[in-house]
Order: sequence, then structure tokens, then C-alpha cells
Amino acid sequence: MFTENKLSIKFWAEEDRPREKLLLKGKHVLSDAELLAIILGSGNNEQTAVELARQLLASVQNDLFELGRRPLDYLMQFKGIGEAKAIAIAATIELGRRRAQAENKPQHKIINDKAAFEILSPILSDLPHEEFWIICLNRNNRFISKHKISSGGIAGTIADMKLIFNVAIKELACGIILCHNHPSGNLQPSEQDKKLTKVAIDAGKLLDISVLDHIIVAHNQYYSFASNGEM
Repeated sequence: MFTENKLSIKFWAEEDRPREKLLLKGKHVLSDAELLAIILGSGNNEQTAVELARQLLASVQNDLFELGRRPLDYLMQFKGIGEAKAIAIAATIELGRRRAQAENKPQHKIINDKAAFEILSPILSDLPHEEFWIICLNRNNRFISKHKISSGGIAGTIADMKLIFNVAIKELACGIILCHNHPSGNLQPSEQDKKLTKVAIDAGKLLDISVLDHIIVAHNQYYSFASNGEM
């Protein structure tokens, strides 16, 4: 009986090997699976590194945000991914997230909800727990800084008004944008989210600090209170 043997990457045409392909054509032409295969370095007895990478990505519907949310134990369920490879994947994804954060240091006006989302999306999009942040703006709605107020569990986190406005006052902010994430992926605000927004708006009026919006981040999407007429 004829049996087709799996070819190792070293037997592929040079232009098809991920490392060589990157050298010859540049990193931008590589697929997500090929980039992940370079991180893995090798596959297992049955799969090449690229095939293993494809299997791993398929398990999260080829969603890199979702891959970033998965713990080390999840990655290590795949044959050929031990602790060292799982750590390498997690470290690479975290480094990419930090790079995205570094690129989002706006010095311009925050003119809409999308601009606010883009500032905190690299931080909040793939977190497995809730965090609450604020963006501080000057009188011309120019970015001053961003600050984490609290970190909680899967179901919620506490946003203390004293902490929120203490940070805003120290930054001499004239306006703030509230922001938190929903790890569940549900974009709709809860009743608690609505109540918190109203309390923040009222507190801001007393301190002459405008609460301009409240952004809910769910994976790579967002909900804006202001754009939905809830401010």
C-alpha cells in the first residue's frame, strides 16, 4: 500500500519555510500560522510546526485576541507544546500587546469614541478579568494620560468615585472618559454600569470635570454611552 509521508519543514521548498520566507519576502507576507510556527520552532511526530500552529489557531477560530486570553494550561493541551513553548507564545503575545500600547500615546484631540477605544483596546481587549480605567483630557480634549482605577474578577470590578476623581484632579484634567471591559464579550451595559455612569457625571459636575463618555470594551469591539445617547 502506498503511504504518503509527512514532509518536515526542512524538506519544503525554501520559499515555503517560515523562517526562510520571512528572510526572502519579509515578515508582512507570513500568515498568522507561519509566524506562530516560528515561535514554536518545531511540531510533533505527526505535525509540522505550521500544522500545529494552524490547529492551535483553529481552536480559537483564528482569533488572536482569544488566543491571548487562553492560559498556559490550555496551550499545553496540544501535542508538541510543552511549558517552554507555551511560555514563549504567551510572552510573544504580551510583547505584541505592549507594543500596541506604546504606539497609542496620542498627543492630539480625542474627537470621538473610536479614538478613545483605540487608546485602551490594546490593554483591555483580551483580558480574562475586568479592569476599570480612565482617560484624562485637558480643556481642549487633548490626551493627558490614562490610569487603571481597579482590577477585579470575571464578573466585575469596583470603580471608586474617590479614586477616579482623585486621579483626575492630580492630572488637572478638565474631562475624563470612563472605560472598562467585559471579558464575556457582551457589549451591552449592565444596570450597574448605567448607575455608575450617572453617579460619575453628577460627581464631575460638582468638581467641574466633565465625564465625556463611558466605553465598554468587549474583545475587539466597544460600546459608547455617549454615542448611544446615554450620557
